[in-house]
Amino acid sequence: MMEELNRFKAWFNKQSRLIQLILLLIPICGWICELLMRWGNFLAKKDGVSLIVAIVATVPLGQFLGWLDVVWCLVFNHMILAE
Repeated sequence: MMEELNRFKAWFNKQSRLIQLILLLIPICGWICELLMRWGNFLAKKDGVSLIVAIVATVPLGQFLGWLDVVWCLVFNHMILAE
């Protein structure tokens, strides 16, 4: 499972900014991208902050976090706490 999450994370990061933003803006697709990126980040790092962010992305706040990530991607070229 971790290999698939890492593969998705690498695929997502290889996409152009425009594609990343579109994927994050589509409601269900954005939430799924958030889940895959956040849980993959937690499994790679295994730290408390990544766990908390992954849990927040899993509950209904995940869509709000996705909208924040859209702005964050525009400014910093990566998702919040998921470089």
